[in-house]
Amino acid sequence: MEHVLRPIYQERASHPDTLGVILINKRDDATNMTDTFDAVLLIIVKEGEQPIFTKHYLYGETKMVMHIVTEKRLRKWLFIGSNRKLVDWIFYGKVLFDRNEFLYKLRFELQEFPFYGRKIKTGIQFSKLIRRYLEGKEFFERGEYLDAYNHVVDSLHHLGRLSVIDSGLYPEVTVWSQVKKIEPAVYKLYEELVMSNETLEKRLELLFLASEFLINSRTHDGAQHILEVMLTRASWTIQELHDHEELSYYSTDLEVFVEYLIDKGYIIVEPVIAKNETIFHRNYCVDRRFVENEYGV
Repeated sequence: MEHVLRPIYQERASHPDTLGVILINKRDDATNMTDTFDAVLLIIVKEGEQPIFTKHYLYGETKMVMHIVTEKRLRKWLFIGSNRKLVDWIFYGKVLFDRNEFLYKLRFELQEFPFYGRKIKTGIQFSKLIRRYLEGKEFFERGEYLDAYNHVVDSLHHLGRLSVIDSGLYPEVTVWSQVKKIEPAVYKLYEELVMSNETLEKRLELLFLASEFLINSRTHDGAQHILEVMLTRASWTIQELHDHEELSYYSTDLEVFVEYLIDKGYIIVEPVIAKNETIFHRNYCVDRRFVENEYGV
């Protein structure tokens, strides 16, 4: 496959903006790893007119895809964990071009998994867990058990990814095989949800009780990143939090997460008078006394 794609990637490699080129061939035991294509050509560039540019190719009966991705979008995917195949592609794909050892350093970075990287990924996954758990519980309390079930499954996936991240690894596509080895208790919860002979209502009831305990036990680590960012200023509006480069990765989960941390005592609501004296702006700051007790900062 490499010889077929050589003219394409060599042309791209000659561009000064191109950082690296990786070839991923389809494996018989993992056809979905390449999104059913026979080969994936991943090209990472410093900057581009579009964050993602894709082309499909045909060579006889062989179908191929080329993805050109900016470094910024690549790192966003790695932080958020929204493109789990990407980690497998970077680790196991064949490097065809590597400018100034960009891909070598990236692989090393992923393998070492710096502590700071773990904190932001933990925060993002924890915020997603909170949203799915709270929404699922709301459906459950309304008696809408199938919708509650979908949300609980998603929340358990985020809980599983947190277990993998906490162990210093990157969540792979086959995350549950990782969780089974790393944190059997979380794997058991997932197993009980999908395989138990209990009624759906009973399964959900037990899962919400167990999940609440696990969520509370992880709040300390899950909140660390956002609190460290917020401690850099005395007070924040919600828009300022959304606009912060790192907190923007939390996306739509940010506001639910902030409300959760208010409820848990980590964040204080600070009323600020608006133009209309009967209405106040709602600003946010970290309860430093609480954080000192929790983190010793």
